[in-house]
Amino acid sequence: MSNTNYTSGAHNQYCCKYHIIWCPKFRYNVLKTGNDETLKQILHDIANEYDYEIEALEIMPDHVHVFISTTPTTAPVDIVRTLKSKSAIALFKHNPQLKSFYSRCGVLWSRGYFISTIGHISEDTVIKYIEEQKQHDK
Repeated sequence: MSNTNYTSGAHNQYCCKYHIIWCPKFRYNVLKTGNDETLKQILHDIANEYDYEIEALEIMPDHVHVFISTTPTTAPVDIVRTLKSKSAIALFKHNPQLKSFYSRCGVLWSRGYFISTIGHISEDTVIKYIEEQKQHDK
């Protein structure tokens, strides 16, 4: 199972990558005119602090796309929670006008998010591999 696409730990090999998307509250177009670049830097800082690796990142005016990898001991929901909460605090601190814009609801991000696991092999390949194990061991 040696492959350069996997990370090796002391007793394991893994590839834990996720595509995550989330939106500002009410899907307002607030991630532009400098907020986009500031948010990119904030997310990179959070990733460094938590030992996540951002593979790709794009800030749209009304949503965020992150392709991120991490260790197998980190739950995907924890990644989302960390990125959203810490980035909201930092972006509000950097841009007080944004904080006052959202003062009625008190939050920057909507509650929902999209997350999908991403791997280097397809679902069909895994199923075929598992189904062929008995024949392979004979």
